[in-house]
Amino acid sequence: MTRILLFLAAIFTLTQPAYAADDISAASRSVVRVVTVAMVDGEVVGFGHGSGIAISPTRIITNAHVVESAVKYPDNVALGVVPSEGKKSYAAKLIAIDTARDLALIEITEARLPAAAIYTGPLDSGADVVALGYPGNVDLATARSANDYITPRTPTRSEGNISNTQSVDGVAMLIHTAKISRGNSGGPLVDQCGRITGINTAITRADDGDSPFAFAIAGRELMRFLADANQQYTSVGTSCVSMADADARDRAAMDAESRATAEANAAKEAAAKLDRDLKQARAEEDALASRENRIALAGVLFVIGALAAGAGLLFYSQKNLRNAKIAGGAGAVLMLGAAILFATRPDAHAEIATESAATPATATTKLAQGSLLCTIRPERSRITVSATTDVPITIGKSGCVNDRTQYTQGADDRWQRILVPNDEATVTVASIDSTGRDYRVDRYLLDAETMTKARETRAGITLKSCTANPDELAGLAAQQDAIRSALPASPNERLVYRCQPAATGAVKAAPAP
Repeated sequence: MTRILLFLAAIFTLTQPAYAADDISAASRSVVRVVTVAMVDGEVVGFGHGSGIAISPTRIITNAHVVESAVKYPDNVALGVVPSEGKKSYAAKLIAIDTARDLALIEITEARLPAAAIYTGPLDSGADVVALGYPGNVDLATARSANDYITPRTPTRSEGNISNTQSVDGVAMLIHTAKISRGNSGGPLVDQCGRITGINTAITRADDGDSPFAFAIAGRELMRFLADANQQYTSVGTSCVSMADADARDRAAMDAESRATAEANAAKEAAAKLDRDLKQARAEEDALASRENRIALAGVLFVIGALAAGAGLLFYSQKNLRNAKIAGGAGAVLMLGAAILFATRPDAHAEIATESAATPATATTKLAQGSLLCTIRPERSRITVSATTDVPITIGKSGCVNDRTQYTQGADDRWQRILVPNDEATVTVASIDSTGRDYRVDRYLLDAETMTKARETRAGITLKSCTANPDELAGLAAQQDAIRSALPASPNERLVYRCQPAATGAVKAAPAP
């Protein structure tokens, strides 16, 4: 048995060239060759192989008939897994099997693989699909020795279309036209976004020139099997759109929001102008009334003053000096008051004070602070493999997010952080706009070579926590720019979230990067 494990775990040739940056290539990273090696008295007497796909970092789905010999003869047949990348193959063990559905779950413990997602949305007849795996006819044409069967290599892809769904022995099967052969058994049938739609299991014969068709166990049967095995998995139900279409939808949504905001601001300004006009009209009416009242009062005082002055003259002519002084003085005071009232009459036009709040504030490039809860916007996103639960974010000073991750400001005025993990073949670019309303996560599902380069670039980043030191921030920004330059032009996945201030005591969901 030791010789078998050494045989399966041997190191072979270097990895294949880097994959193209597309979703099918990303799904190919999860595809493996599943091998069985029969030994009698220390000698290899039989060899079989099929395909499989990782449903978690350590667990793989394949066909039950691919591992059938290992189930029947556990002491004489070793089970192994050969990833599509790397230099090694690994021993595996059986976790669960369902011969009725022709599905099996196996596990490796010495390595971690990129996990694929299952598509749970509608799959229409005519939909484009791709079969991934290791067809035996390709192996016969290319393999030169037994070692070639346990050497990591890129799986073969074959494109086709869904014909329909039929029940075969009580199991839902997808009938499709992607070409497969022996060796593809257990490998995935994926959509254009690289999500599992089924597990290839059989083909029809092309006797007398008949066109062959292929059968794949439907995704719903796969999910039932995984549920019975208590195996967790990632599922995505959103339809597959290209990144170009997703970008166009995002721009259209942003334009619509901008127009709605502009219309709301215009309506608000129109209402404010109407209110100012009404206030101005009322102020002018009040000013005119006050002016007229002041003039009328001045006229009355002037007339009374004139009469008092005339009475004073009359008293003076009668030698009644005391009454003459009183009447004359009162007349003079009244006429003077009338003159003052007339001179100080208000203008007929009035100016109301303009509120300073009506003037928009100058935009700032500083990142908003506070606790936010961010909710996915499916109509603006391209979702391929990730969960879309709400994301809580706490933004502190100088771009410190969740008290542990330092973001830096990019040339596009967004604050970003590029994350390059050690145990996952994915580079994540998380960014948020200065207002704190728009949070985005771009995921690049990369091949081993590109991931290695990204990790080498990241190795120079010594900043492990938040800082306000401008030199450290500048260094982090430069290193992130270097990582971004090594990434493909477009991500495989883009998650767009709308953020709002979090309610006090809100339940936290998955944390932000």
